Amino acid sequence: MKKTGLIATTLCYIEHDGKYLMLHRTKKKDDFNQDKWIGVGGKFEENESPEECLCREVMEETGLVLSSYQLRGIVTFVSDQWYNETMYLFTATTNSAEVITCEEGELVWVDKSEIFHLPMWEGDSIFLKLLQDEKRFFTLKLVYQGSKLKESKVHVYGA
Repeated sequence: MKKTGLIATTLCYIEHDGKYLMLHRTKKKDDFNQDKWIGVGGKFEENESPEECLCREVMEETGLVLSSYQLRGIVTFVSDQWYNETMYLFTATTNSAEVITCEEGELVWVDKSEIFHLPMWEGDSIFLKLLQDEKRFFTLKLVYQGSKLKESKVHVYGA
């Protein structure tokens, strides 16, 4: 049965020395991201802005303080099984590669050229390519049936 409602989240790809910090989701029960590799982020708390959510989630999951960050896109997820989601997608840099133990999985610095070899959602590879192509700003709609991507629509601004 579909979970109804709309949630707002952030997701961040933190870069350091040509690598992205990736989270291999292995620890949470009933995790729709189970065994997938994703960036760092999470759900908004009450009254948070996207930037406040980003910084809080990055600190909680990694222990890192971001030296700079940029909103790169907004992703709309439509699902026949899970909550629909609006995700604010950021890139960031940090001066330190030292991370804490994460309660949601294993944090690994992965060379940017290797990330597409990791198990991830099909739609994630779409926005990761947009991030690597350094497009200025984009919106992306991803429609899933179960775990299968059925539709994607992207709009790039300022390219």
